[in-house]
Amino acid sequence: MPKLDDMVFATGDFVVYPTHGVGKVVGIETEEIAGHELQLFVISFDQDRMTLRVPVSKAGTSGLRKLSSKKVMDSALTTLKGRARVKRTMWSRRAQEYEAKINSGDPVSIAEVVRDLHRNVGQPDQSFSERQIYEAALDRLACEFAAIEKIDKDKATQKLEQVLRAA
Repeated sequence: MPKLDDMVFATGDFVVYPTHGVGKVVGIETEEIAGHELQLFVISFDQDRMTLRVPVSKAGTSGLRKLSSKKVMDSALTTLKGRARVKRTMWSRRAQEYEAKINSGDPVSIAEVVRDLHRNVGQPDQSFSERQIYEAALDRLACEFAAIEKIDKDKATQKLEQVLRAA
């Protein structure tokens, strides 16, 4: 369970919502919903052109969190350098596991997906669905890496790909 001070977000803070990735708190509003006053974090996801309203009281249970620490991101980068672990189960089962890891919002789990689906030159081509999951995981990891490092997403993606190629 997250600590209460981890749930205190201010306008302008970057946050991670597990199923959508990195967003920015653009405000805290009070709305009346079904006769109840509800305080809401208003989070903008520029990349998806989406705005999400999360009740302040549900921020913890929704998985909303601050950006990872550099230490957690370093551990995700170390994961990228590891050897791919591809289970010999059916693709549909692996795809579900990969999606669950991406939607967990945990950078280390997302890095595992990127590492396991990364293809170096000379390796067999990926199927369309493998490529889609790989791109989604790389994109999610790059967004958080970019926010932590204060660089743009393209630079972050390039750095992550360099780590993968060097592995």
